Amino acid sequence: MSTFALEVIEVVDAAPQVRTLTLARPDRGWLPSFTPGSHLVLECGPSINAYSLHGDSQMPEAYRISVLRTGAEAGGSSWLHERRPGDTVQARPPRSLFPPMHNASKHLLIAAGIGVTPILSHLRAAVRWGHPVEVHYLHRPGHAVHLPELRDLAGDALRSFTDRGAFRAELPRSLQRQPIGTHLYCCGPEGFMDAVREAAVQRGWPLERVHTERFGTDVLDPGVSFDVALSVSQQMITVPPGRSLLEALEEQGIAVPNLCRQGFCGECRIQVTAGVPLHRDHYLQAQERAANDSLMCCVSRAVSDRLEVSL
Repeated sequence: MSTFALEVIEVVDAAPQVRTLTLARPDRGWLPSFTPGSHLVLECGPSINAYSLHGDSQMPEAYRISVLRTGAEAGGSSWLHERRPGDTVQARPPRSLFPPMHNASKHLLIAAGIGVTPILSHLRAAVRWGHPVEVHYLHRPGHAVHLPELRDLAGDALRSFTDRGAFRAELPRSLQRQPIGTHLYCCGPEGFMDAVREAAVQRGWPLERVHTERFGTDVLDPGVSFDVALSVSQQMITVPPGRSLLEALEEQGIAVPNLCRQGFCGECRIQVTAGVPLHRDHYLQAQERAANDSLMCCVSRAVSDRLEVSL
């Protein structure tokens, strides 16, 4: 996977143990635009870490990330906290696994702690597009990240919580009062996201309208290139590292039904007639994965060099 150099041009303490780094091309040229909710994968000394981009997504002059320093002394977060203006880091192009749904009637954004960074990106986009939006942010007292920006962008649509009990009491009421067609986006600790997702499901929210940002190993691993033979249209396409099969199909003008683009809803399931898939979804049961006769083309890749699918 190709990388490119970025120079650290500013470092700001955004909250206790959180630093915001602004990264630009050494020649100060334009950087690739990205989908709101995208992340940037950085080579951080001995580690490779993914960080959500929360600055302007359209023709940016710089990328902004906020990094929570964790307990691992030799980890990527500690390495980034030691960077200073003038230092360079190697980056991979932005990737999107947590995009906003443009057909949503409203965007309900829920975050905890450092999980607010992709939510800030979503909020920035919703305000730009004039979409209805509501934000709930749970944080420890004195540890809020980017709260002034959230207030400037969301105004009265922001609810900030420092008490878990108050957040838990408000969440069901918020889920119940949303208009039909609202999409929910959530980022934070795993247990927090699971609780929000379960609360939504209990209140009748379809899973395809509930989106979470989870930084698993598949986020950091762009995969290897593989070929896909389309048995119906008699075409052959190549899926490069860092691109999904769904994106490769769409680039060839081949429409596949899809909703969540995160491997949760099952909408983009396609039949596999030859080859071995690399399953990365959260939808298929164990026996369905073992059969290797279908995959979710939004996230899954290939173990074999070549797949054949019924398209």
